[in-house]
Amino acid sequence: MADIRDMYMAHAALRREFDLLPQLVRDVTPGDTGRAALVGEHTELLCHVLHRHHEGEDLQLWPRLHERAGAAAEAIVSTMETQHHAIEEAHAEVVRLLPGWRGTAQGGAELADALERLRAALVEHMAMEEQEILPLAEKYVTAAEWKKLGEHGMASTPKKDIPLVLGMVMYEGDREVVNEVLADAPLPIRLLMPIIGRRRYAAHARRIHGTATPPRIGANAR
Repeated sequence: MADIRDMYMAHAALRREFDLLPQLVRDVTPGDTGRAALVGEHTELLCHVLHRHHEGEDLQLWPRLHERAGAAAEAIVSTMETQHHAIEEAHAEVVRLLPGWRGTAQGGAELADALERLRAALVEHMAMEEQEILPLAEKYVTAAEWKKLGEHGMASTPKKDIPLVLGMVMYEGDREVVNEVLADAPLPIRLLMPIIGRRRYAAHARRIHGTATPPRIGANAR
C-alpha cells in the first residue's frame, strides 16, 4: 500500500516556503523591480507547485477514498474538498495580484496580505490532511496509485525547474524517503539528483532568502 511519508516531506517544504513568502514581498523596496521580479518568479513557482499538488488530489485521491473508505472518508473528504476550494480562491487572488507587483514593485502590501490568507488556509488544510487523510491513504490507496499522485504534480513542471523543486522538497527530507521517491528513476538520476537538487535549492535560497539554509519548519509544524 501507499508509503505516505513523502507527503509529510512535501508539506514541510510548502509550510516553510509559504510561511516565508509574505515577508519576502513586504521586504521588497517599492520600485525595486529587479528584486520584485526575482521574488515574483519564486512566488509563481510555488503557486504552480501548490496548484498541481492539489489538482492531483482532486483527480486521483479523493475519488478513491470516496469509493473505498466508506463512512470513514465521507465527512473528512468533503471537508478536504471544501478547503481546496478556499485555497484555490486565495491562490487565484495571489495570481491576480502577482503580475502587477512583479512588474512595478508597487502594491506589495496587498499581495503580502493575500499571501497571508493563502498561507493560513493552506496550513489548516495540511494539518487536517496529515491527521485524517494520510492514515486512510495508507489503508486504501496502493503504492502504484500513490506514485501517480506525485507524478501528476511534476508532470507540467518545466524540466529546468525539476531539480530545484526536488531540492526544495528534499531540504527537510529524510534520505530514506528521498531514495524511495527516486526508486523508479534511472540509476544516474537516483545517484545525482539528491546532490544536484540540494545544490540548486541552496543557490536559489541564497538569492531568495539570503541564506542557503532557511529556517527548517518541520513536517508537523502548525
